[in-house]
Amino acid sequence: MLIHPNFDPVAIHLGPLAVRWYGLMYLVAFISAIVIGRLRLRLPYVAAQGWNAKDIDDMLFYGVLGTILGGRIGYVVFYKASYYATHPLDIFKVWEGGMSFHGGFLGVTLAMVLFAYQRRRTWLQVTDFVAPMVPLGLAAGRLGNFINGELWGRVTDPSAPWAMLFQHSTNDDAVWLAKNPQLDAKWHLTEIFQRYQMLPRHPSQLYEIALEGIVLFIVIWTFSRKPRPMGAVSALFLIGYGLARFTVEFAREPDDYLGLLALGLSMGQWLSLPMIIAGIVMMVWAYKRHRRVPANAA
Repeated sequence: MLIHPNFDPVAIHLGPLAVRWYGLMYLVAFISAIVIGRLRLRLPYVAAQGWNAKDIDDMLFYGVLGTILGGRIGYVVFYKASYYATHPLDIFKVWEGGMSFHGGFLGVTLAMVLFAYQRRRTWLQVTDFVAPMVPLGLAAGRLGNFINGELWGRVTDPSAPWAMLFQHSTNDDAVWLAKNPQLDAKWHLTEIFQRYQMLPRHPSQLYEIALEGIVLFIVIWTFSRKPRPMGAVSALFLIGYGLARFTVEFAREPDDYLGLLALGLSMGQWLSLPMIIAGIVMMVWAYKRHRRVPANAA
């Protein structure tokens, strides 16, 4: 079995100040967005639409606000609403962690609405430009989760080559062991727990880096290198991320304060389903509209 390296979550110690890896991953995400955006400016059809470097810089400002505010508010509302209702001041303790992708997505969506209005562009023109800039940033965020040893996966067969022991999961492992005697007997997990005080789990953060980050980026980047009907690139992002997140959730440990919800699906899966459906509807609409509207009117 693999053992999580248990990295120090603080990358740089500066006396009383500490620079955490997770914060650095946000910086990496925003830098990657700038780099990908600049590369997109080299595509002839993108340049012909009038995009420039200043647009990217301004877009990043809106995106940062949308990501941070939306991600935090989404976490509070979607995942721990009852807790924060009784501890409202804890909402501001962002240094303790707690960000939701789906909330961040909604936050960025609203931010792009404002950006589109300010630039007198349609919202879909903006989101089509932004979509390829997002996946590598998501990968950076999941790498931050892995470095912190958080958001680990579900317990798995200890003989699996991907099985990993997470040192911060000890308490959850003990609870899981008591609730799943049938798998304990099958995989001899009590012996493993007595030896390591941990259980073998999926390194689901790495799965998310691969699917939500690298694979999704390759698919969207390849698709967006050529002119597409307005809304099609945005639709592909919704479908691709939704499917990747829905799939990975089968290996990711559900939040302990929520568990699995209706039909045995996690909160992440229920939040991803509307994205997939909306993406499919948007893709069909984009291509139908493209056939009806002359190219110079799109």
